[in-house]
Amino acid sequence: MSEVDDAIASARASWSRISDDRTGAVIPRAPSRGRARQTQAIGKRLTRIVVADAVILISAMVIGWIAPLGIGGAMLVMALLVAATMLLAVWPADRAPTPERLASVEIKGLPAQTERWLEAQRPALPAPAIPLVDRIGLRLETLAPQLARFADDAPEAIEVRKLVGEQLPAFVKDYEKVPASLRTTPRNGRTPDAELVAGLSLIEREIGEMTARLAETDLDSLATRGRFLEMKYRDDR
Repeated sequence: MSEVDDAIASARASWSRISDDRTGAVIPRAPSRGRARQTQAIGKRLTRIVVADAVILISAMVIGWIAPLGIGGAMLVMALLVAATMLLAVWPADRAPTPERLASVEIKGLPAQTERWLEAQRPALPAPAIPLVDRIGLRLETLAPQLARFADDAPEAIEVRKLVGEQLPAFVKDYEKVPASLRTTPRNGRTPDAELVAGLSLIEREIGEMTARLAETDLDSLATRGRFLEMKYRDDR
């Protein structure tokens, strides 16, 4: 099989392992990273609901000390509590950044913002692409602390921004523009789904190579210091 076919087969196998067990029972489709983000989002929603309800109740108590609320006032407070709870329960915990925002965000925050954006695109992507999205997310988490020491105009930062902040979002958006009915139809020997999987695989590998290149100085420094310690203390003994 071709390299693209191998990538698709591997991705499908990974997806199958997290989607279905041996008995055919459906396992939750959200991978562990997705579940963690869902848990965080739920926690943020609950926090906002508690804060909003507390503000309403405290305001009602203060007003009640000045002038009795009566039955009508109590019903109004209850209505406000219900409305605030329902509204904040469905309001997004965090809005994903736009591709335009990714192009201008500070380099030290770019990996995290790109990961949030990519996570928001998950529902529009085919199943074989989901494991690649997770691997790219892990790559970005590793890349983030490395970029903290670079200025936005550093050559390393510019290289990362072109791939992570520009090419990746543009590539995924191009795929999403293709009508769903045509995404599994071969064109020039490859379907749009296969194009997406191949492109994401390439981006994931390139981010890994960038991480390795950025770590070369630190690795050299570690090796040099290790040799120094061996020469100084082992020879002393």
